[in-house]
Amino acid sequence: MTSILKTIELYDTTLRDGTQGEHINLSVQDKLLIARKLDEFGMDYIEGGWPSSNPKDEEFFTKARLLDLKHAKLTSFGSTARFVDKVESDPNLLGLLHSETPVITIFGKTWKAHSMKSLGISDQENADLIYRSVAFLKKEGRKVFFDAEHFFDGYKDDREFALSMLRAAAEGGASRIVLCDTNGGSLPHEVADIVAQVLTATGLPVGIHSHNDGDLAIANSIAAVMAGATHIQGTINGIGERCGNANLISIIPNIMLKLQGSFTFVQHLNQLTSLSKFVYEILNMPSNTRAPFVGKSAFAHKGGIHVSAVMKESSLYEHIDPKLVGNHQRVLVSELAGQSNIRYKAQELGIVLPEKSDLYKNIVHHIKELEHEGYQFDGAEASFELLLHKELGNFKPFFEVLETKVHIESGKDAKNVDQAVLKVKVGDEIEHIAADGDGPVNALDKALRKALLHFYPEIKSIKLVDYKVRVLEEKRGTSAKVRVLIESSNGRYTWGTVGVSTNIIEASLHALQDSMNYHLFTLKASAPAT
Repeated sequence: MTSILKTIELYDTTLRDGTQGEHINLSVQDKLLIARKLDEFGMDYIEGGWPSSNPKDEEFFTKARLLDLKHAKLTSFGSTARFVDKVESDPNLLGLLHSETPVITIFGKTWKAHSMKSLGISDQENADLIYRSVAFLKKEGRKVFFDAEHFFDGYKDDREFALSMLRAAAEGGASRIVLCDTNGGSLPHEVADIVAQVLTATGLPVGIHSHNDGDLAIANSIAAVMAGATHIQGTINGIGERCGNANLISIIPNIMLKLQGSFTFVQHLNQLTSLSKFVYEILNMPSNTRAPFVGKSAFAHKGGIHVSAVMKESSLYEHIDPKLVGNHQRVLVSELAGQSNIRYKAQELGIVLPEKSDLYKNIVHHIKELEHEGYQFDGAEASFELLLHKELGNFKPFFEVLETKVHIESGKDAKNVDQAVLKVKVGDEIEHIAADGDGPVNALDKALRKALLHFYPEIKSIKLVDYKVRVLEEKRGTSAKVRVLIESSNGRYTWGTVGVSTNIIEASLHALQDSMNYHLFTLKASAPAT
C-alpha cells in the first residue's frame, strides 16, 4: 500500500480565493467565525484576504489580531511590487505589512507570456520584481510564501523561464514555493511529472495550488503530494473562482485514510462533516448532498441487494467507515427497496417488527405501489416512519381534515393575499377555520396550525424550513401529478414529509398533515408513562 512519510501542511484559502466564487459573499464577522473553526480543525495556515484590495479585508485583519488561534498562522495575500525601483514604497507590499500577519503570501508571474503581455517587462525585470519583493518582506521579519502563478502552463511553455522565477523567489528568502495551476487545465500525470522535475532542479520545498476547471483539482493536489509536494492549498467545499478550488474536505481524508499521510494539527477527522456543513451554513448555501465523504448521500444505500450486503458487512459497499469523517450510513426506502431496507430502517428508527410474518413483504409491496403513484421517501423519512407505525397499528392520525377550500387572489387590484378555509375534526370536535397567507400553501399551513393549536399547543414550535415541488409526468402538462416535499423543524431536529396529487394544494396538505402528525406522534412516544 502506498503511503506518505512526510507531514503535509494545510493552507486554507477559503476566506480569500474561496470568496472569488460566484454567489459567494462573506461579511467580516463571517470570516472571523470561519477562521476560528478552521483553527479548531487543525489548519496550519489561514489566508484571510488581500488587505490592499478592499476595506472589508483590511477590517478583517484588524479584528483578526484579537483571535486567539491555537494552531493556525494567519496569512495575508497580495502580489509582487509593480515597479522594480519602487519596491519599498509599493502600496500593496506596505498593505501586507500593515496587516501584521506572521506569514505573507505573494504571487508573481511564472508564465513568460504573462510577464511580457500583461506586465510588459523583460525576463530579468520580472525576476527582479519577485526577488526584491520577497526580500523586502523577509527583511521586515515576515515568513514569505511565493505563489508561482500559472506555473504549469508557464513550465510547459518555457521551462527555464519558469524555473528561473522560482529561483528568484528562493534567493529572496521565500520559505515555500507554491506551484499554481491557475487556469485549472493540467492533468494529474503532468502535475506529478512537473513537481518531481522542480524538486530535482531546485531542491526547494514545494506546495500545490490547484483550480478545478478540468474537475481534477483534488486529483492534481494528491498527484503533487505523491510526487513530493509537502504543502497543499485549497478551500473548504471547493468554493472559488470559476469552477472552484481544490476541495480540502476531500483531500484531507484521502491523504489520511488512503495514503496513511498526516497533517501537523489535524487530530479529529470525525469533525470533517461538521466543518463542511458549518461553512455552508455561514455562506447561507445548501450543503452538497452528493459530496464525497461528508454529503448526506455519501453513504446512502437504496438498492435492496446493496442493503442486504451492507447489513452483513458495510465495507462491501462503503470505501471507508463513515464515522471516521463524522458522517453516517443511511438506507433509503424506495421502489428499489427489498425486505433488507425495511429491516434496516426499522432498526435505525427503533421500531420492532415481528420476524415471522408477511409484514415485510406487505410493506415493500405498499411502498412500491406508492412510489409508482409518485411518492418518494428518500427525503421524507418521517412519512415513511408513520407508514410503518400505521402498518403495525401503533399510529392513528391525531386529526382529520374534512373539507378544504382555498381562495386565490389575482388581478390588477388584488391584495396578493390568499385565503384557506379548513374544516378539521379532532376527536368529537370540529373546527371551522380560515387563515390568510402569502400564497395558497402558506395560507393552508396557517389555517391548519390555527385549527390544531387549541388541541395541541405543542405544534407552535414547528416551522416549515423547506418546500419543494416536483412535477411528475411532465408530458401531461397542467394535468400532471406533483410531488411536494416539506422539511419541518421544531428547533431541535428536522424531519421530511411527502404528498402527491394532481392538485398541488392537496399534495401540500398531505405533506403538512404528515408533518404535524409526526411531531405529535414523536412527542407522545417520548413522553414518560403515567
